[in-house]
Amino acid sequence: MTEVSHQQWGEGSGRRGVDMWVLQSPQLRVEVLTLGAIIRSVWSRGKDGQMKDVVLGFDDLEGYMSDTRYLGAVVGRVANRIARGHFVVEGKEYKLDINNGPNALHGGLRGFNKAVWLAREIEGGVQLSLTSPDRDQGYPGEVQVSVSYTLQGGTLTAEYQARSTKTTPINLTNHAYFNLAGQGETDIYDHQVSINAQSYLPVDDTSIPTGEVRGVEGTPFDLKMPVLIGARLKEVPGPGFDHNFCLSSPRDAWTERHAARVCHPASGRVLEVSTNQPGMQFYTANYLDGSMTGKAGSRYGKHSSFCLETQNWPDAVNQASFPDCLLRAGEVYHHITRYTFTTA
Repeated sequence: MTEVSHQQWGEGSGRRGVDMWVLQSPQLRVEVLTLGAIIRSVWSRGKDGQMKDVVLGFDDLEGYMSDTRYLGAVVGRVANRIARGHFVVEGKEYKLDINNGPNALHGGLRGFNKAVWLAREIEGGVQLSLTSPDRDQGYPGEVQVSVSYTLQGGTLTAEYQARSTKTTPINLTNHAYFNLAGQGETDIYDHQVSINAQSYLPVDDTSIPTGEVRGVEGTPFDLKMPVLIGARLKEVPGPGFDHNFCLSSPRDAWTERHAARVCHPASGRVLEVSTNQPGMQFYTANYLDGSMTGKAGSRYGKHSSFCLETQNWPDAVNQASFPDCLLRAGEVYHHITRYTFTTA
């Protein structure tokens, strides 16, 4: 049985109120904000029976309003990077704001993460909805978007849907940062990760996929069997993991499959993720630098957390060999991701 409640949590831009919705089951407590459809907290039990919040975030609304790292937020209209903030759809060229080196990242300067969504209670959870107008952040078509968060036992499900009046790229995900030892802990080096992927996407020096789909075998990106994150980070070139792992092939149907498992042996907490998306960005918080003050005064530094961003492949709108990311008028985008918390 899941209890659902909500309360006002602050006022967003334009003085529009922001609410916090609470989903409570015997195993989990999940807090969701109408700002950015943010997953603010997930309280999960360890093997000692102690509940800890395992999601990074802020104590007040101002923290989220000024946040530039997308903590817990739904990002869109297109998650991840679009090369040079440029694409062509049906013969027409579109230019987006550049907000990540030479590229467009996570929907633009004011993406879905900064919008206040409308919320309504549904069975076992909350549905948040948003209208993105034609040419919002440069994208074509008016898009009606919803994300439903439902809680059943130890499983939190995020179900995204979208419809557009014109052909537009769409790629939605949630950008929660997890630390299974508890948010505010220094690093994730003692976590074990496995990812159900035979290949990954190498990137250029601006984090855009080169177009190659490379097998993980014999590389530091082979995470098919559990590995200790701290040890493996020493083998990965650059500041850490920030790569798309290919969960399926470009022409495969979107069917739900197991994507990843992360375990923190000391506390016994386990997070398993399944999704119908063809990719997942495994990110080890390489660009958190301790400058942000999070919950209870925590300073979030490099490698203090990890993200499992289920998604289409980055820059798919510009790479014909990647899975199709275009949503056409009359079609429905449907993305489902499940986060299951247990103890080992």
